[in-house]
Amino acid sequence: QVQLVESGGGLVQAGASLRLSCAASGRSFSRYALGWFRQAPGKEREFVAAINWSGGYYAGSVKGRFTISRDNAKNTVDLQMNSLKPEDTAVYYCAAYIYYSGSYYNVPTTYDYWGQGTQVTVSS
Repeated sequence: QVQLVESGGGLVQAGASLRLSCAASGRSFSRYALGWFRQAPGKEREFVAAINWSGGYYAGSVKGRFTISRDNAKNTVDLQMNSLKPEDTAVYYCAAYIYYSGSYYNVPTTYDYWGQGTQVTVSS
């Protein structure tokens, strides 16, 4: 079992950067695919980015602005967010599942473990 704890959210102006971090407890961290999702008020949870053995994957709305990375030695996964926009405002969640070939990394129900979320607010 994996426990995930996010940090790094906050209030920033449009154009600024933030770095979210997710610390995982548990064993065999390298076996897990990791993802970031976000949920704005009144909207469904949406895929932001994921990383597994094959590399990083991004939603079209964040590609080129956000970068996901992981450190298996530290059991962490980070999300570097640049050129933030007001529409990036949401609660951001870290999530994990044991990777398998053919898995849908962009679907929330693929993930078995979730963090509690961290608020990101981007003002215009």
